[in-house]
Amino acid sequence: MSNLDQAVQTQLNNIQKKTGKSLAELTSIAQKSGLTKHGELRDMFKEKFGLGHGDANSLVHAIRASDGTRAAEGKNENAVLDEIYSGAKAGMRPIHDALMEHIMKFGEFEIVPKKGYVSLRRKKQFAMIGPKTNTRFEVGINAKDLKKNSRLLEQPKGSMCNYFVQVNDMKEVDAELITWIRSAFEGAG
Repeated sequence: MSNLDQAVQTQLNNIQKKTGKSLAELTSIAQKSGLTKHGELRDMFKEKFGLGHGDANSLVHAIRASDGTRAAEGKNENAVLDEIYSGAKAGMRPIHDALMEHIMKFGEFEIVPKKGYVSLRRKKQFAMIGPKTNTRFEVGINAKDLKKNSRLLEQPKGSMCNYFVQVNDMKEVDAELITWIRSAFEGAG
């Protein structure tokens, strides 16, 4: 079992403890709810069981066997990136490449392409990078207690990342942003 698989299993075990329900019971609750969209199911689990965004999101992925990596299955990393940065999003690939050039210097980590973004992990996810929309690129950063800054968009507790930074131009891939990502990298273990 890979480190990523172990982390997901640990998270699912913790969710079952928090809710007092088995994965089979949680699956049944999802099926009986009549909800079909991922976001609706995620929000239901957040409301009904008090789960944080990340836990509820992972639970729905597990229930639906749709963890976002199927888009990458059987494809090499460049093929997945070519899909992410196609069409209107093609112009954002240089931002991705510039970020990765800096991040690769930090040390060992895992690159997990997802549908629409790339997750960067050590023992846990430390960053997410990719186009948020056709015109906006985002860097998600999982670091604690970063000094307040207008570029850092703090996210609610339980979100997949503690902060997001919008990057609209290559000039914004600067020392400040790289320092924040490095802090997250070091904290991820």
